[in-house]
Amino acid sequence: MMSGNAPILFSFAQVFRVKIPPIMGFDVQNFQEDVIVASQEGPVVVDFWAPWCGPCRVLGPIIEKLAHEQADTWTLAKVNSDQFQAEAMQYGVRGIPSVKMFHKGEVIDEFTGALPESAIRQWLEKALPGETKDLMKEAESLLEEGDLAGARVHLERILEREPTNPSAAGHMASLVALEDPDRAAQLADLAMTGEPRFVQIATAVRSLTELTSEPYPDGAGAATYARAVLALRSGDPDSAVRDLIEVLKTDRYYGDDAARKLGVAIFTLLGPSHPVSKAHRRTFDMWLY
Repeated sequence: MMSGNAPILFSFAQVFRVKIPPIMGFDVQNFQEDVIVASQEGPVVVDFWAPWCGPCRVLGPIIEKLAHEQADTWTLAKVNSDQFQAEAMQYGVRGIPSVKMFHKGEVIDEFTGALPESAIRQWLEKALPGETKDLMKEAESLLEEGDLAGARVHLERILEREPTNPSAAGHMASLVALEDPDRAAQLADLAMTGEPRFVQIATAVRSLTELTSEPYPDGAGAATYARAVLALRSGDPDSAVRDLIEVLKTDRYYGDDAARKLGVAIFTLLGPSHPVSKAHRRTFDMWLY
Protein backbone atom coordinates (compact mmCIF):
# COMPACT_ATOMS: atom_id res chain seq x y z
CA MET A 1 0.00 0.00 0.00
CA MET A 2 1.34 3.38 -1.00
CA SER A 3 2.20 6.03 1.47
CA GLY A 4 -0.09 9.05 1.48
CA ASN A 5 2.87 11.27 0.69
CA ALA A 6 4.12 9.24 -2.30
CA PRO A 7 3.39 10.90 -5.67
CA ILE A 8 1.15 8.94 -8.00
CA LEU A 9 2.61 9.24 -11.51
CA PHE A 10 0.65 8.44 -14.62
CA SER A 11 1.80 8.98 -18.16
CA PHE A 12 -0.30 10.82 -20.72
CA ALA A 13 -0.72 7.55 -22.58
CA GLN A 14 -1.95 5.73 -19.46
CA VAL A 15 -4.55 8.36 -18.62
CA PHE A 16 -5.96 8.82 -22.10
CA ARG A 17 -5.13 5.36 -23.45
CA VAL A 18 -3.35 6.92 -26.42
CA LYS A 19 -0.97 4.80 -28.44
CA ILE A 20 2.27 6.74 -28.89
CA PRO A 21 3.88 5.96 -32.26
CA PRO A 22 7.58 5.13 -32.26
CA ILE A 23 10.07 7.75 -33.34
CA MET A 24 10.48 7.37 -37.07
CA GLY A 25 14.11 8.42 -37.16
CA PHE A 26 13.64 10.99 -39.95
CA ASP A 27 14.26 14.16 -37.91
CA VAL A 28 17.51 15.91 -38.76
CA GLN A 29 19.94 16.59 -35.93
CA ASN A 30 22.90 17.83 -37.96
CA PHE A 31 22.07 19.20 -41.41
CA GLN A 32 25.60 18.88 -42.74
CA GLU A 33 25.92 15.22 -41.76
CA ASP A 34 22.32 14.06 -42.20
CA VAL A 35 21.77 15.77 -45.57
CA ILE A 36 24.92 17.00 -47.31
CA VAL A 37 27.27 14.17 -46.32
CA ALA A 38 24.55 11.51 -46.54
CA SER A 39 23.63 12.62 -50.07
CA GLN A 40 27.10 11.60 -51.24
CA GLU A 41 26.04 7.98 -50.69
CA GLY A 42 22.54 8.25 -52.14
CA PRO A 43 19.62 10.64 -52.72
CA VAL A 44 18.24 12.40 -49.64
CA VAL A 45 14.73 13.85 -49.82
CA VAL A 46 14.50 16.79 -47.41
CA ASP A 47 11.09 17.82 -46.08
CA PHE A 48 11.26 21.38 -44.71
CA TRP A 49 8.31 21.66 -42.32
CA ALA A 50 7.14 23.37 -39.12
CA PRO A 51 4.92 22.20 -36.24
CA TRP A 52 2.37 25.00 -36.84
CA CYS A 53 1.99 24.22 -40.58
CA GLY A 54 -1.29 22.47 -41.47
CA PRO A 55 -0.25 21.29 -44.97
CA CYS A 56 2.95 19.90 -43.43
CA ARG A 57 0.83 17.59 -41.25
CA VAL A 58 -0.94 16.40 -44.39
CA LEU A 59 2.25 15.78 -46.36
CA GLY A 60 4.29 14.28 -43.51
CA PRO A 61 2.62 10.86 -43.20
CA ILE A 62 2.53 10.42 -46.99
CA ILE A 63 6.19 11.12 -47.57
CA GLU A 64 7.18 9.05 -44.51
CA LYS A 65 5.18 6.12 -45.88
CA LEU A 66 7.00 6.42 -49.22
CA ALA A 67 10.34 6.70 -47.43
CA HIS A 68 9.73 3.35 -45.71
CA GLU A 69 8.47 1.78 -48.92
CA GLN A 70 11.43 2.95 -51.00
CA ALA A 71 14.11 2.84 -48.31
CA ASP A 72 16.52 1.03 -50.62
CA THR A 73 16.37 3.92 -53.11
CA TRP A 74 16.40 7.15 -51.08
CA THR A 75 16.29 8.43 -47.50
CA LEU A 76 14.09 11.03 -45.89
CA ALA A 77 15.33 13.90 -43.76
CA LYS A 78 12.72 16.03 -41.99
CA VAL A 79 14.01 19.53 -41.26
CA ASN A 80 12.12 21.76 -38.82
CA SER A 81 12.45 25.12 -40.56
CA ASP A 82 11.97 26.96 -37.24
CA GLN A 83 15.03 25.22 -35.83
CA PHE A 84 17.10 25.30 -39.03
CA GLN A 85 16.29 28.81 -40.23
CA ALA A 86 19.74 29.40 -41.72
CA GLU A 87 19.55 26.25 -43.83
CA ALA A 88 15.99 27.04 -44.92
CA MET A 89 17.12 30.48 -46.04
CA GLN A 90 20.26 29.10 -47.73
CA TYR A 91 18.19 26.75 -49.88
CA GLY A 92 15.49 29.25 -50.75
CA VAL A 93 12.62 27.90 -48.67
CA ARG A 94 9.89 30.53 -48.95
CA GLY A 95 6.86 28.35 -48.30
CA ILE A 96 6.31 25.09 -46.47
CA PRO A 97 6.11 22.22 -46.83
CA SER A 98 9.05 22.48 -49.19
CA VAL A 99 10.58 19.23 -50.43
CA LYS A 100 14.02 19.14 -52.03
CA MET A 101 16.02 16.19 -53.30
CA PHE A 102 19.75 16.36 -52.55
CA HIS A 103 22.31 14.30 -54.46
CA LYS A 104 26.08 14.68 -54.19
CA GLY A 105 25.54 17.69 -51.95
CA GLU A 106 23.34 19.58 -54.43
CA VAL A 107 19.61 20.11 -54.87
CA ILE A 108 18.62 18.27 -58.05
CA ASP A 109 14.82 18.68 -57.88
CA GLU A 110 12.10 20.06 -55.61
CA PHE A 111 8.45 20.87 -55.08
CA THR A 112 6.39 22.99 -52.68
CA GLY A 113 3.05 22.19 -51.08
CA ALA A 114 1.16 19.12 -49.90
CA LEU A 115 0.94 17.09 -53.09
CA PRO A 116 -1.16 13.90 -53.21
CA GLU A 117 0.63 10.56 -53.01
CA SER A 118 0.27 9.83 -56.72
CA ALA A 119 1.91 13.15 -57.63
CA ILE A 120 4.78 12.55 -55.21
CA ARG A 121 5.36 9.11 -56.70
CA GLN A 122 5.56 10.66 -60.17
CA TRP A 123 7.95 13.31 -58.89
CA LEU A 124 10.20 10.69 -57.31
CA GLU A 125 10.27 8.62 -60.50
CA LYS A 126 11.31 11.69 -62.49
CA ALA A 127 13.75 13.17 -59.97
CA LEU A 128 15.65 10.16 -58.63
CA PRO A 129 19.10 9.90 -60.20
CA GLY A 130 20.38 6.73 -61.81
CA GLU A 131 22.98 5.49 -64.25
CA THR A 132 20.74 6.12 -67.25
CA LYS A 133 19.93 9.65 -66.11
CA ASP A 134 23.61 10.36 -65.48
CA LEU A 135 24.45 9.13 -68.98
CA MET A 136 21.69 11.29 -70.46
CA LYS A 137 22.95 14.33 -68.58
CA GLU A 138 26.47 13.72 -69.91
CA ALA A 139 25.17 13.11 -73.45
CA GLU A 140 23.21 16.36 -73.48
CA SER A 141 26.21 18.23 -72.13
CA LEU A 142 28.36 16.81 -74.94
CA LEU A 143 25.72 17.75 -77.50
CA GLU A 144 25.78 21.35 -76.26
CA GLU A 145 29.58 21.34 -76.58
CA GLY A 146 29.34 20.01 -80.14
CA ASP A 147 30.94 16.66 -79.33
CA LEU A 148 28.50 14.58 -81.36
CA ALA A 149 30.65 11.46 -81.39
CA GLY A 150 30.98 11.46 -77.61
CA ALA A 151 27.27 12.08 -77.14
CA ARG A 152 26.47 9.23 -79.51
CA VAL A 153 28.49 6.76 -77.41
CA HIS A 154 26.48 7.68 -74.30
CA LEU A 155 23.16 7.53 -76.16
CA GLU A 156 23.97 4.07 -77.55
CA ARG A 157 24.69 2.86 -74.00
CA ILE A 158 21.34 4.22 -72.82
CA LEU A 159 19.49 2.51 -75.68
CA GLU A 160 21.25 -0.77 -74.89
CA ARG A 161 19.85 -0.58 -71.36
CA GLU A 162 16.51 1.00 -72.23
CA PRO A 163 15.65 0.40 -75.91
CA THR A 164 12.44 2.42 -75.65
CA ASN A 165 13.87 5.47 -73.87
CA PRO A 166 12.18 8.34 -75.78
CA SER A 167 14.76 11.00 -74.91
CA ALA A 168 17.70 8.87 -76.04
CA ALA A 169 15.75 7.85 -79.15
CA GLY A 170 15.00 11.48 -79.98
CA HIS A 171 18.60 12.61 -79.66
CA MET A 172 19.90 9.59 -81.57
CA ALA A 173 17.34 10.05 -84.34
CA SER A 174 18.65 13.55 -84.96
CA LEU A 175 22.25 12.26 -85.08
CA VAL A 176 21.68 9.38 -87.51
CA ALA A 177 18.91 10.87 -89.66
CA LEU A 178 21.21 11.90 -92.49
CA GLU A 179 23.26 8.70 -92.60
CA ASP A 180 20.68 6.06 -91.65
CA PRO A 181 17.12 7.28 -92.36
CA ASP A 182 15.58 3.86 -91.72
CA ARG A 183 16.96 3.62 -88.18
CA ALA A 184 16.14 7.27 -87.61
CA ALA A 185 12.52 6.60 -88.56
CA GLN A 186 12.31 3.74 -86.05
CA LEU A 187 13.82 5.93 -83.35
CA ALA A 188 11.41 8.71 -84.28
CA ASP A 189 8.47 6.45 -83.49
CA LEU A 190 9.87 6.01 -79.96
CA ALA A 191 10.63 9.71 -79.59
CA MET A 192 7.01 10.61 -80.33
CA THR A 193 6.11 9.40 -76.81
CA GLY A 194 8.57 11.79 -75.16
CA GLU A 195 8.88 15.50 -74.49
CA PRO A 196 7.60 18.05 -77.05
CA ARG A 197 11.14 18.82 -78.24
CA PHE A 198 11.59 15.16 -79.22
CA VAL A 199 8.21 15.09 -80.93
CA GLN A 200 9.51 17.96 -83.08
CA ILE A 201 12.63 15.98 -83.91
CA ALA A 202 10.56 12.89 -84.71
CA THR A 203 8.36 14.94 -87.05
CA ALA A 204 11.46 16.28 -88.81
CA VAL A 205 12.86 12.76 -89.24
CA ARG A 206 9.62 11.55 -90.77
CA SER A 207 9.60 14.51 -93.15
CA LEU A 208 13.20 13.79 -94.12
CA THR A 209 12.38 10.15 -94.88
CA GLU A 210 9.40 11.06 -97.02
CA LEU A 211 11.05 13.94 -98.86
CA THR A 212 14.20 12.02 -99.80
CA SER A 213 12.40 9.01 -101.26
CA GLU A 214 12.36 8.58 -105.01
CA PRO A 215 10.81 9.29 -107.43
CA TYR A 216 11.10 13.05 -107.07
CA PRO A 217 8.38 15.31 -108.50
CA ASP A 218 8.76 16.76 -111.97
CA GLY A 219 9.51 20.44 -112.32
CA ALA A 220 12.14 23.06 -113.02
CA GLY A 221 13.86 22.34 -109.72
CA ALA A 222 13.89 18.55 -110.01
CA ALA A 223 17.56 18.11 -110.96
CA THR A 224 18.81 20.47 -108.26
CA TYR A 225 16.54 18.88 -105.66
CA ALA A 226 17.87 15.42 -106.57
CA ARG A 227 21.41 16.75 -106.18
CA ALA A 228 20.50 18.10 -102.72
CA VAL A 229 19.21 14.69 -101.64
CA LEU A 230 22.36 13.01 -102.95
CA ALA A 231 24.53 15.44 -100.96
CA LEU A 232 22.45 14.79 -97.88
CA ARG A 233 22.85 11.02 -98.21
CA SER A 234 26.60 11.40 -98.63
CA GLY A 235 26.84 13.31 -95.36
CA ASP A 236 27.20 16.81 -96.80
CA PRO A 237 24.33 18.89 -95.38
CA ASP A 238 26.09 22.14 -96.34
CA SER A 239 25.89 21.32 -100.07
CA ALA A 240 22.36 19.98 -99.62
CA VAL A 241 21.13 23.23 -98.13
CA ARG A 242 22.89 25.28 -100.81
CA ASP A 243 21.08 23.26 -103.49
CA LEU A 244 17.75 23.62 -101.73
CA ILE A 245 18.22 27.37 -101.69
CA GLU A 246 18.81 27.21 -105.44
CA VAL A 247 15.53 25.29 -105.82
CA LEU A 248 13.75 28.03 -103.87
CA LYS A 249 15.23 30.64 -106.20
CA THR A 250 14.24 28.91 -109.43
CA ASP A 251 11.10 26.98 -108.53
CA ARG A 252 9.79 28.25 -105.18
CA TYR A 253 6.92 25.78 -104.78
CA TYR A 254 8.56 22.80 -106.46
CA GLY A 255 7.00 19.45 -105.51
CA ASP A 256 4.35 20.85 -103.18
CA ASP A 257 6.87 22.98 -101.30
CA ALA A 258 9.36 20.09 -101.00
CA ALA A 259 12.49 22.28 -100.82
CA ARG A 260 11.12 24.33 -97.95
CA LYS A 261 9.91 21.26 -96.04
CA LEU A 262 13.20 19.42 -96.48
CA GLY A 263 15.23 22.47 -95.51
CA VAL A 264 13.21 23.01 -92.35
CA ALA A 265 13.63 19.32 -91.42
CA ILE A 266 17.40 19.57 -91.91
CA PHE A 267 17.72 22.70 -89.78
CA THR A 268 15.56 21.15 -87.05
CA LEU A 269 17.79 18.08 -86.88
CA LEU A 270 21.04 20.01 -87.02
CA GLY A 271 19.93 22.57 -84.43
CA PRO A 272 20.52 26.33 -84.43
CA SER A 273 24.14 26.10 -83.23
CA HIS A 274 25.31 23.84 -86.07
CA PRO A 275 27.69 25.58 -88.54
CA VAL A 276 25.36 24.81 -91.46
CA SER A 277 22.42 26.40 -89.66
CA LYS A 278 24.47 29.47 -88.79
CA ALA A 279 25.77 29.80 -92.34
CA HIS A 280 22.56 29.30 -94.31
CA ARG A 281 19.40 29.62 -92.23
CA ARG A 282 18.97 33.34 -92.77
CA THR A 283 19.46 33.08 -96.54
CA PHE A 284 17.15 30.07 -96.67
CA ASP A 285 14.40 31.94 -94.81
CA MET A 286 14.85 34.98 -97.04
CA TRP A 287 13.96 32.98 -100.16
CA LEU A 288 10.75 31.73 -98.57
CA TYR A 289 9.14 35.15 -98.91
